[in-house]
Amino acid sequence: MHEGLAAGLSEVIADPARVLTASQVLDRLSHDFYWYSPVLRPMLADKVCEVAVQPVSVDEVLAVLRYAGRFQIPVTVRGAGTGNYGQCVPLQGGIVLDLSLMERLEAITTDGVAVCQPGLRLGVLETEARERGWELRMYPSTLVKATIGGFLAGGSAGIGSVTHGGLRDFDTVRAFEIVTLEDEPRVVLIEGVAVHEILHAWGTNGVLTRIWFALTPAVEWTQMTVAFGSYEQAFRFTELIAVDEAWTKRLATVFEWPIPSFFSPVKHLVREGKSMALIMIATDQADALRKTAETAGGEVTFSGTFIGPRTQPLLSDYTWNHTTLWAMKADPEYTYLQCGFSPELCGEQFRLLRQRYGDEIIFHIEFMKNGEGNVTPGGIPIVRFTTEERLNEMIAYCRSIGVLVANPHVNYLEDGGRFRPDNIQLQAKQKYDPRGLLNPGKMISFQKQEVVR
Repeated sequence: MHEGLAAGLSEVIADPARVLTASQVLDRLSHDFYWYSPVLRPMLADKVCEVAVQPVSVDEVLAVLRYAGRFQIPVTVRGAGTGNYGQCVPLQGGIVLDLSLMERLEAITTDGVAVCQPGLRLGVLETEARERGWELRMYPSTLVKATIGGFLAGGSAGIGSVTHGGLRDFDTVRAFEIVTLEDEPRVVLIEGVAVHEILHAWGTNGVLTRIWFALTPAVEWTQMTVAFGSYEQAFRFTELIAVDEAWTKRLATVFEWPIPSFFSPVKHLVREGKSMALIMIATDQADALRKTAETAGGEVTFSGTFIGPRTQPLLSDYTWNHTTLWAMKADPEYTYLQCGFSPELCGEQFRLLRQRYGDEIIFHIEFMKNGEGNVTPGGIPIVRFTTEERLNEMIAYCRSIGVLVANPHVNYLEDGGRFRPDNIQLQAKQKYDPRGLLNPGKMISFQKQEVVR
């Protein structure tokens, strides 16, 4: 441990009890769900911070970063730790800055913008917003646990993205304040297009401390599951709903069999051997959707009202990367990829992948809108892991047939699928963290700058 680190940090925040040193606590706060990846699992398992700090104000964040800068101590920022890529795993020890106690919802403006601190749970925000006639535009399947700061730093899309796109689209993230790790840390307001300098940068180039996040008017939703005799039938039906703007939807998911068999808590909704579509539809369109599904050859196995994050069953618990978790519970040899299929060529891409890999790959599709307003099939296929070489070969083949892959088996931004090709995230790190102390090792294109004094 850096000499006197815990004692020194205890002097710069109001309550020394929020400087944590117990080994079990440090181990927990140093890890996320990186173990979804069999490649990252051995690489990150033994990484742990030297001390964790839980600030409750911007002034305390400034004080911690000032201290870290003075003694050249790495700082890794943490939300709720629900990410899957080791974003908050400290590669070089140092300090974990746990922002979970900065959880205040300051306001929801009359035009539907939530102003909040980074530790606010998305489930809490969804509940509060719906009480005021608003709701989240999109959220991850970890809705109940995930924080808004962690979502902006490490996420990209989720439930709602079929209509509202991802975090980078349609001005969903209006602004935020960050604290820098310059010689003298400062609070900087980032707004408009400049937010893309910091979004999905894993806390490598600034610490989010205040966020302006656009909401959308609340809708009364119905959850519906539909079983189909084949994956192709399920896909065609779900695509029809996803791309047609006449349908008001929040979720449009397709699972190839045997993925539905992994969902043990809702096994009564599953039909043996059949693929499944999961749709969240406006309640006033639920009857029409049922008729459309039956006309397409589907069997509606469940239809029920969504009343918020505590809805039971909460079917979003089986979508996005929660699907991977259920697969891994069924068979620990499963892992996943993150893919973007072509709307025009996806049928041929599915055929080629099935022909080459057989049951090594099982299709799971989440439809989402891109920044140009087009709805596309994003894939989080379940993959049977054998070796890292085989996994990398599969990724290379996907890319060779036009399937985009954001590689979830690397622990750095550049191959993770959300690194900006215009390098504005790198430029922001050079500006706001010139000594490379924020989450070091996660932005490999960064070179430490010589600071002229």
